[in-house]
Amino acid sequence: MNREEALELVKQHLHNKNLVKHCLAVEACMKGLARRLGGNEEIWGLAGLLHDLDYELTEKSPELHTTETVKMLEKYSLPAEVIQAIQAHAGRVPCQSAMDWSIYSADPTTGLIIAATLMHPDKKLKSVDLEFLKRRYKEKHFARGARREEIEQCANLGLSLDEFLTICLESMQGIDQDLGLA
Repeated sequence: MNREEALELVKQHLHNKNLVKHCLAVEACMKGLARRLGGNEEIWGLAGLLHDLDYELTEKSPELHTTETVKMLEKYSLPAEVIQAIQAHAGRVPCQSAMDWSIYSADPTTGLIIAATLMHPDKKLKSVDLEFLKRRYKEKHFARGARREEIEQCANLGLSLDEFLTICLESMQGIDQDLGLA
């Protein structure tokens, strides 16, 4: 499966434009993390893009999240590590690799970055810097869905929180137009 096929599959199964944008954001973060950690950008990007493929289907039954994605992807010859990472992001299987820990931590980080951008005076992703993001991060009631304990698992990658947030922020800034935050 190539990126275009994966994106078409995402658009076919996710009708909420914000969910599609979330998948694009996680894909961007995963590619940035792959670059930094020596992973395969294309493979890590596919995991990020496809990670929430069944979200709308399993929204009312979160315990099934990723199980339907695995079924949907069976007919494609995706590397096992992509399937593993997709399942790991939702805690269905333990994180075992750098790709697993990356997607586990990047998933909530994208929500934090989007929320911080929407709080910024000009609401432009490229206007957000690490200092602004860290101030929002420290506010317990800000973007509660962006679980800090999951974001902080970036330590399993040998990255400081600042370095991890910077990689994700810069990766998302690179696709700010696709995210509607230019």
